[in-house]
Amino acid sequence: MTTGREIHLASRPQGVPTPDNFRLVEVDVPAPAEGQVKVRNLVMSVDPYMRGRMNDVKSYVPPFQVGAALDGGAVGEVAESASPDLKPGDLVLHGYGWRDWVVGDARRFRRLEPVAPPSAFLGVLGMPGLTAYVGLLDIAAMKPGDTVFVSGAAGAVGSLAGQLAKLKGAGRVVGSAGSAAKVAYLTEELGFDAAFNYRDGDLAGQLKQAAPGGVDVYFDNVGGDHLTAAISRANVGARMAICGAIAGYNEPVPGPDNMMMLIGKRLTLRGFIVSDHEDRMPDLIREVGAWYAEGRIKAPETFVAGLENAPEAFLGLLRGDNTGKMLVNL
Repeated sequence: MTTGREIHLASRPQGVPTPDNFRLVEVDVPAPAEGQVKVRNLVMSVDPYMRGRMNDVKSYVPPFQVGAALDGGAVGEVAESASPDLKPGDLVLHGYGWRDWVVGDARRFRRLEPVAPPSAFLGVLGMPGLTAYVGLLDIAAMKPGDTVFVSGAAGAVGSLAGQLAKLKGAGRVVGSAGSAAKVAYLTEELGFDAAFNYRDGDLAGQLKQAAPGGVDVYFDNVGGDHLTAAISRANVGARMAICGAIAGYNEPVPGPDNMMMLIGKRLTLRGFIVSDHEDRMPDLIREVGAWYAEGRIKAPETFVAGLENAPEAFLGLLRGDNTGKMLVNL
């Protein structure tokens, strides 16, 4: 028997979550039963979608339960195995984050080839990477020469979407971010043609300056006023991949007041959930994995150390403290 730790949901947040909504709990971790493995987690992910799961509402994923451990993406190392499919020392990807040890059925753990750092399988070669890949290429159907606007472009998904757009031949790539330092990072390190700080206000004006020829593809991670600005600057026939709406995750925000433009501009707005597109993962690993190995794609990461600090990592994510993927080293 091993003693492990878990982060439980202590209470449901009302508005912006606080540290009081989380509790660090010690638990006993048994040896694996037949067909199971015991895994020591190395790194875990915190993601914006987790905020929605803290509410007791029906959605595309079940809500977290008060008094129970949270969960999410993590990479760990098999410590003990009672399954022929995995052996001690194997690196595995799974959904039992927010804890340092886990025992579960071997079929719920995917063995990874150690071709990249463990954290990469939670970012560029994992769910955020697939979200950017599918959203840009399949949902928004980006074509060479398009002008692409990415909101929340310094985050895990946005930073990859912008780089992919450049590699796929976009004529111009524009991003929004929440600080001057992030804006500089987008243009100087990630290759965006232009970027602006949304905290400076006048989103439509800043977007017009950054994309004077209008926008053909909008990758939306923010919603709210960003979506309004994108609609106002959209070209006829523009396509918009509605990936997230972090502006309204804690409190509702008004929707766009210019929806009539969808008609005259013949716009397409399409929401999507990345788990519906797992069949594209081999393409991501083949194409994006090669670019990542060659250094043509950068995968910025922000690390917080220690399971006990996972709630603060999540709160920091909601504040925009991260550049790229927010992760917790365990």
